This record gives sequence, C-alpha cells and structure tokens, in this order.
Amino acid sequence: MSPSELIRDLDHVAIAVPRAADVTDFLVGELGARPLDSGPGSGFLWWQFAFGRGGVVEILEPHGPPDGFLHRFLERQGHGVHHVTFMVNDLAAAADHARSQGYEVVGYTDEFPAWKEAFLHPKQAQGIVVQLAESHPELEPSETQDFRFPPLPDPAPEPMDLVAVRLNAHGAARARHQWEATLGGICQDRNNLLEFRWADSPLCIRVEIDPHANEGPVALDVLPAASVPLPEGQNPVLGIPFRPAR
Repeated sequence: MSPSELIRDLDHVAIAVPRAADVTDFLVGELGARPLDSGPGSGFLWWQFAFGRGGVVEILEPHGPPDGFLHRFLERQGHGVHHVTFMVNDLAAAADHARSQGYEVVGYTDEFPAWKEAFLHPKQAQGIVVQLAESHPELEPSETQDFRFPPLPDPAPEPMDLVAVRLNAHGAARARHQWEATLGGICQDRNNLLEFRWADSPLCIRVEIDPHANEGPVALDVLPAASVPLPEGQNPVLGIPFRPAR
C-alpha cells in the first residue's frame, strides 16, 4: 500500500498545558472554538476543541503520578505543542511502512480494540511527536467515565478556522521524507514554504526551511474573521503563537 492509502488524515494537533481551565477564555471566548470530545488517557486528561471548518486542537493536562510523561514534558519544555495525530487505516501496516523509511516506531499499543497507537521516535521526527492511531469507536465500551469540560465562556460570535500546524525543518528533502514519503502528504512548494495536505483533513502541515533554527513547531495558522484582531506573539497559556494564515 502507498503511504496515502495507509494514512487517512491529519486528525488534530495536541497542546500540553498545566491546567486545561486556563485555555478556554482564549480558545472559546476569543477564537470561537467549540467543545468536541474529552476523556482520560494514561497519565493525562484530554479535551478537544473544533474550529470553524473542522480543525481540531486537543488540550492535554497531566493527571496521576508526578513522574508521568506529560509532567516530564512540561518540566523540560514548558507548555506548548506536544504532538500531531494521524489516523491510519491499518496501524501495523503504517508502522511497517515508517520502519521501511528509516524511522524507529515506539509506544506500539494494540491491546485495546477501539484504539491502537504508535509513535515515530521523537528524536527522529523533526522536533515534534508524531502519533499514528487506528480508531474503532464502534468497539468503545458502552459505559465510559464522564470527563466534563471546564467552565466555558460565551463563544466568540465569529469562529476562526484552524488551517495549519507550522513547523521548521533543517532542509526540504528532510521535510519531504517525513511528511510526504512516510506520512503520505501531498506536497506543494510555496517559495521556501512546503505545504503538506491530506485529502480528508481540514488541517495541513506547513514547513519553513531554516537550517539554523531549531526544528519543531513555530505557530498555528488560523483564518481570523475580518472584524476580529488576532493577538500577536506567543500565547501565554498555550505556549505557541496563533498567526493569521498567509
């Protein structure tokens, strides 16, 4: 199978924060995102927010013993983008393809019928965690624990669209190997900005090429309503700038 057949879509971008309640004023009150889904994870809790055209941000909050992976991430790097999640049709086949492209696959978990996951080794994935996930919601247990959203402000009347995760890479060939050859994105070269798209995803990956800057997340690109100004600079509670798409 080709990578475009293995990878279904870029599902969401996940941001780690110490406390999810701190982000709702910005995501909902200023950007107009709406609550989508929530639940428990192993060492964390998660809440998903959907934007105007379907782009999704997942908020991760540490939960459980203080030596958990998310506690360690926040202590080491502070709040900010943690990973991007790609939904796949067959996790085993997608993992085998990633290995054939030279990636070490870690955290492979397939004991739960409703959710199987694996990760490209973070040290190889250009400064961001890349999750591969196979989901079968029809196999979810009928009784699940309810994790309610934190108190939410009134949503902004003109919701914004989340359109891209913007990253930096040290070279174009390196970026294309990861996002195109390994993960099946369709690449468009836009004058030193590579844009990778997946047919069923409202989100895309945009990669700036700068061999002197750190690889990894740079910003999240959004389409603001004409009458709504977008705050400049790094968001103080989410640890990543939200920039007008250009």
